[in-house]
Amino acid sequence: MGKHVDDRLTFTTDFAEIADADVHFICVGTPQQPGAMAADLTYVDAAVDSMLPFLKDGALVVGKSTVPVGTAQRLADRINEITPRDVDVDLAWNPEFLREGFAVHDTLHPDRLVLGVTNDRSEQILREVYQATISGDSTPVEVTNLPTAELVKVAANSFLATKISFINAMSEICEITGADVTKLADAIGHDDRIGRKFLNAGVGFGGGCLPKDIRAFSARAGELGAASSLAFLAEVDAINLRRREHVVEMVRRELDGLAGRRVAILGAAFKPNSDDVRDSPALAIAGQLHLSGAQVSIYDPKAMPSAAQIFPTLSYADSVEDALRDAEIVLHLTEWSEFRELDPTTLGDLVASS
Repeated sequence: MGKHVDDRLTFTTDFAEIADADVHFICVGTPQQPGAMAADLTYVDAAVDSMLPFLKDGALVVGKSTVPVGTAQRLADRINEITPRDVDVDLAWNPEFLREGFAVHDTLHPDRLVLGVTNDRSEQILREVYQATISGDSTPVEVTNLPTAELVKVAANSFLATKISFINAMSEICEITGADVTKLADAIGHDDRIGRKFLNAGVGFGGGCLPKDIRAFSARAGELGAASSLAFLAEVDAINLRRREHVVEMVRRELDGLAGRRVAILGAAFKPNSDDVRDSPALAIAGQLHLSGAQVSIYDPKAMPSAAQIFPTLSYADSVEDALRDAEIVLHLTEWSEFRELDPTTLGDLVASS
């Protein structure tokens, strides 16, 4: 982080200090509402309301948060309603596509830029902001209206979630029929209309984006009277959650019961190269096994402090070797490269003998 900090980057909690800014980015979270599927826009609304008194004439407010379609227009209307008549403020939407663990790289080298604008001036300002990124013509730029820009992010996440749940549904068929889901994914992945990415069968997706985004998208579709158009996302979500239950039942079957059985779990983060445990399939499985009476030992290269805050009653090992010692079954639940490179033969002496 230190190399990115110089005299051009400052931090403040005082909105009065942003009064001279030309462009204001809204980058706050939009979590799932407690007890509902819809997105909680409390932080977005609060950010806009807090900055309104300090926006100068000609300022541009740019949303990057993932929001239900229609939010941008609502905020634009509110800005126009609240700001004085002699202050002209525009709003644009510029969704982010940052991967967990690669946010700085993806900010500096995005795979695309989506500029949701209402006029040429807003587009020009955003092109100036991203001049260094788009100057080489290597980054595609899509200029859209506000609702299209809002839909791009949730549509992309919904498609990825569907692809993941599809291959996991296929893996259930493969288990029943004796087929090899990895070879199946390789074969269909050669079709360039499909591609191989996100076709690795496993315990499903988690994290702070895909689960809450597909639920919020479904909820918004219902509000718009188009619930049937996205009804398939409910099944995508159900398949994803079922994978966790499937792993628990598989372990129960393999060990002929869970009470007192020793289970090693490699992975706690929802994905490798991250310490994020939000809606982590690995932790959900660990928790279910623990509640069923199993003795669970977890190891993750980065995520154990975060995991311990959510599940303090679970046991966390100091190393892979400690986690595997005397285990009756080992579950590899997060795709860390160091786990994929383990030699089962070398570690065979650590686990319990059958």
